[in-house]
Amino acid sequence: MTLLTINSGSTSVKLALYDASGSGEPRRIQDEHHSGHALEAPAVLGALARKLPAAPRAIAHRIVHGGIRFVQPTRIDDAVVEGIEALSPLAPLHNPVALRWLAAARALWGAPCVHVGVFDTAYFHNLPRVAAEYALPPELGSARGVRRYGFHGLAHESLWRSWCALRPDLPQGGRLITLQLGGGCSAAAIDHGQPVDTSMGFSPLEGLVMATRSGDVDAAVVPYLQRQLNQSPDEVIALLNRAAGLAGVSGTDKNPADLSADPAPQSQFAVELYCYRLRKYLGAYLAVLGGCDGIVFGGGVGEHVPQVRTRALTNLAWAGIALDETLNAAARGGNACISAAGSGVRVDVIASDEESILARAAAANC
Repeated sequence: MTLLTINSGSTSVKLALYDASGSGEPRRIQDEHHSGHALEAPAVLGALARKLPAAPRAIAHRIVHGGIRFVQPTRIDDAVVEGIEALSPLAPLHNPVALRWLAAARALWGAPCVHVGVFDTAYFHNLPRVAAEYALPPELGSARGVRRYGFHGLAHESLWRSWCALRPDLPQGGRLITLQLGGGCSAAAIDHGQPVDTSMGFSPLEGLVMATRSGDVDAAVVPYLQRQLNQSPDEVIALLNRAAGLAGVSGTDKNPADLSADPAPQSQFAVELYCYRLRKYLGAYLAVLGGCDGIVFGGGVGEHVPQVRTRALTNLAWAGIALDETLNAAARGGNACISAAGSGVRVDVIASDEESILARAAAANC
């Protein structure tokens, strides 16, 4: 039984094929990564279909925003498509793109192929109320769907599952802080398998400094910039999403590794701000969890940039966190433990694997 996973981004898509004919976890047998602004879903999927001897038994689609309606993997029909479309204003950069890939897949592989939506927000749907709600009256907050949804759920779940495999001695992984650092960045506090807080909120704009997103900003900044720039609210939010973060502060499109090596004061400040926000959230989640057993770095930056890991963990010896700088410098992709032998908290680099979570959902819904 063959399963297909479709993990689409604004300018890229990751496709993976899995064999689910055995009794264990689905086994990855092939993957493809396509990028570019001119990607056309029907053409990409059509080329894949011509290579396959038969249609996949099930296809799992990563959907960024599921709102409060979609809190578990869901078989997709026309009503579910309408529900995902209705949530597009909450994720305008993500849900419409996923819907295009979904439409192309459904047109190419209709019945009996099962299509399953797997929602990034679902992992955080049971956040404690104090972490999920803003300090707003219900008529402005929860009654209108204004709450902290959390994102990157598939990545954080995959990091947690990999950590549990490394630490079977800790029930449900114990107390863990996961850091998914790529173009978008987020942190999560996980207490024995239950997410209890995360840095992204109502949208993926909240929280950590990111490649082009500002992260935490006082809400009053938006109307102030509207007046200063004579722009609409949507235009200002677009600036915070696309012209801020590391790129906006440094004035370059350099990645964190290159910025760390650049002696220019503004480049160094951009990296320090990025890492300061990481330390700030780490400290907050240590308080939320009452200490932790492990910290996991994942994502393109988390897996490949030792300088960021070093600077993010600076001044955390009080919490029992100590890096082995030799191990840290050598960890540039793949899985590795980078904490010092006497560290009270284990620190690992683990490759995020969203596709494995998608495949698991597809197999469970066949």
